[in-house]
Amino acid sequence: MDLALKDRTVFITGASGGIGRALVIAFAQEGASVAAHAYRGGAKLRAWLAEQPFQDRVLAVEADIRVPVTLREAFAEAAQRFDRVEICVANAGSRPEEAAGLRSAGVDRIRTTIEANLLGAIWTAKAFLEQIDGSEEGAALLFIGSTAASFGEQGFADYAAAKSGLTGLVRTLKNEIVRVDPKGRVNLLEPGWTRTHVPRPALQDLEAIRRVVRTMPLRQLARAEDVARTALWLCSPVAGRHITGQTITVAGGMEGRLLWEPDEIDPAAIRRAAGLQ
Repeated sequence: MDLALKDRTVFITGASGGIGRALVIAFAQEGASVAAHAYRGGAKLRAWLAEQPFQDRVLAVEADIRVPVTLREAFAEAAQRFDRVEICVANAGSRPEEAAGLRSAGVDRIRTTIEANLLGAIWTAKAFLEQIDGSEEGAALLFIGSTAASFGEQGFADYAAAKSGLTGLVRTLKNEIVRVDPKGRVNLLEPGWTRTHVPRPALQDLEAIRRVVRTMPLRQLARAEDVARTALWLCSPVAGRHITGQTITVAGGMEGRLLWEPDEIDPAAIRRAAGLQ
């Protein structure tokens, strides 16, 4: 199926991370031009992009998503290079490394998490909407959230709260984007546990994998490519033309209850299937 993404331009935040890198590859392989954003990993991102077969259709941009003016400058740079930006994937964000109950979590940690995962998404959306003013191209805005928003995550209340905020943002912006682009759409994609090229300590813990996949009918971890392919579908002006204000979960059917007994889970096999060994 032709997703009609060829010659369109997509702005992807957090492009130096695991899911971000998969998003860049997926959109570029569909023929789109890509403005790939990074914050601290700009040099690393540029080096990686220079090795790709689609390097002539990508542009590395840098911005601190917590600072609106830097995002506006990055969007302007992308528009200058590619003429316009029709698609934005607000993927950037960060989960605290250590678990901490809300009683013990520091104020600075909480503020940092909210700024990186909710305010950063808001500033990204604002910069994107400002530059599509008057467009009728069928703009698409996609937020990358987390299943922590749907199920919560003990020790990460700040992260779960920030990702939950994206739901209200999407349901509001779906009504606002059509004021500037009658065909514009806004959606939310929530990945669960996902294997990326960036090592995650938790994915090396066989018991942690067992606990997680016991809540999944499919008994497997997602790969970054699974998330990226779903993003293509949602952002496509053909496949996703009538989908807006929706939350799509990519988490193997995860539920808030146990579906499998411990002896029905082989975490070593799951790690192999995810390409982790």
